[in-house]
Amino acid sequence: MCGIVGMVAGGPVNQRLYDALLLLQHRGQDSTGITTADGSTFHQSKARGLVRESFRTRDMRSLLGNVGLGHVRYATKGDAANEQEVQPFYVNAPYGISLVHNGNLTNTRELAEDLFHIDRRHMNSTSDTEMLLNVLATELQGQIEGLDLDPDQIFRAVAQVHERVEGSYAVISLIAGHGLLAFRDPFGIRPLVLGKRTEGGRDSWMVASESVALEGSDYQLVRDVAPGEAVFISADGEFFSRQCATAPRLVPCSIEYIYLARPDSIMNGISVYEARLRMGERLAQTIKEQLPLGDVDVVMPVPDTARPAAMQTARTLGIDYREGFYKNVYIGRTFIMPGQAKRKQSVRQKLNAMSSEFAGKNVLIIEDSVIRGTTSREIIDMARRCGANRVTFASAAPPVRFPHVYGINMPTHGELIAHGREPDEIARQLGADHLVYQDRAGLESAILADSEVTELDLCCFTGEYVTGTVTPDYLDWVGQNQRS
Repeated sequence: MCGIVGMVAGGPVNQRLYDALLLLQHRGQDSTGITTADGSTFHQSKARGLVRESFRTRDMRSLLGNVGLGHVRYATKGDAANEQEVQPFYVNAPYGISLVHNGNLTNTRELAEDLFHIDRRHMNSTSDTEMLLNVLATELQGQIEGLDLDPDQIFRAVAQVHERVEGSYAVISLIAGHGLLAFRDPFGIRPLVLGKRTEGGRDSWMVASESVALEGSDYQLVRDVAPGEAVFISADGEFFSRQCATAPRLVPCSIEYIYLARPDSIMNGISVYEARLRMGERLAQTIKEQLPLGDVDVVMPVPDTARPAAMQTARTLGIDYREGFYKNVYIGRTFIMPGQAKRKQSVRQKLNAMSSEFAGKNVLIIEDSVIRGTTSREIIDMARRCGANRVTFASAAPPVRFPHVYGINMPTHGELIAHGREPDEIARQLGADHLVYQDRAGLESAILADSEVTELDLCCFTGEYVTGTVTPDYLDWVGQNQRS
């Protein structure tokens, strides 16, 4: 999971890109970068750390131009500590291309061989983004006819990229002297939205991971970039689009709606906030079936992503809602921190339990999901230390039993607390008196209700991988070579 943004405007985009990245900071906190284009010249600034820490006044002044892109990174592939892997990436031919990517490619072993032996391209990192950039550059080079580059050639190159790469990818790139190119994988697993506003008598365009970045920058949400679609916007603001995949099919990632996206975003026509409210309604029905409600005094969320589900659960059950945990907003999202030790250390720094809300009570704690169990175990322990009589823990998502390979950092079976365990055993592992999970049907209906979307990527719950190319051999290789 990363956050990406691109702009073509009638004036300088440096401050606009910075502001948009602040709105996407929840999608990645390892590193950040911005590239702008001033004619055919690229200007770039990137660093490890948060957006507000990484760009100083001198950096912003150097980012000249009316076209640009930006990135916030949460590493799922490559080395989070390696500054060489901070995006955007750049190649100088053809023309010069800068690129940012959200997602995860699943055929990197084959791509590495092809890029070296066939394309004769050198990779300076283990990042799949650098591979994707070089595949695009190779295919674009092969499409160029004559002295200039036109949208037809660009779209044919994207079609070839779809043929060569597998996995999830939402991409924004700059082509020096020409404009901005954005495209999405044929399944639309990772989100990408398009916005527009009029200024100075011309259209200004913005492409981003979430609609909240558009709205915060005063752009109107036009639509989502469709699965397999590519859009090209010239430096003058002329807009072109084309479907570049042979059999596109919208199957967005369910984790976006459960946890990753901001609640005030709309993706694929679905309000994240309303989806989370419906998750609470469905979860309440499951709780009614599994628990004697007289044993619950209060419902509490694990802030912040579980709050809408918890509010709706409490309302549906007719039980008091309370805020028992105070969140330190200066601590980042623990799930996207690299390393289990770092995540565990940060839970106590991030959350503090208020004894007055727990003492002598039977509490029902609502979490958006239970993945490794690190946060859940610490939270339950905090509740007991504050005097809770009984602690029931409920997840707005089903048990996470399988690796996620499309851009969420849970690559191995062994790190997933639900893998090979039933709820009663997981409850004992977490230290809870009861554990209730949302079922698959409840989750699907909560997210898809009243939308035109008919399918969701549920791979971490079901072990079914929508791209059809994820094999047991690949999962074994990931387990041996990638750690979260």
